[in-house]
Amino acid sequence: MSFARTLAATLGASATLACLSTADAASPRCPESRATKKAPDDYLQRKNPVAPEAYKKKVAEEIFFGDGLSIACASCHGAKGDGAGDMASMFDPPPRNFRCKATMADVPDGQVFWVVRFGSPGTSMPPHKHLSDERIWQVVLYLRQLAN
Repeated sequence: MSFARTLAATLGASATLACLSTADAASPRCPESRATKKAPDDYLQRKNPVAPEAYKKKVAEEIFFGDGLSIACASCHGAKGDGAGDMASMFDPPPRNFRCKATMADVPDGQVFWVVRFGSPGTSMPPHKHLSDERIWQVVLYLRQLAN
């Protein structure tokens, strides 16, 4: 197995164990004070077209946790979505804490969609242009439920 695949498999397995992390919505990073670049208006104003009753948690979790062979959302954002993933300490600013209601309440769905699709300038959040709109909207619903 190549070094990259071994590292990715290790990180994927480690991300699953990150649920033991002590950081949560009550951490000092809640609310978060940093400002992510604002999405263009045509994205910012978008509403999630996926109705809550059409939410497919399994689909969203497959994206968030990945296949264990590559870096996924949980690698940085943590298995609980608290921003305390195994790779989090490598980044400045740190990954977003999706469990923080105070922060997430002020972030429109269109902004979350835009950041997932195009990444977040000035941070280590990469773009995910390979994901379909439908899959990104499922992830947006998943991230929203983490803050509840």
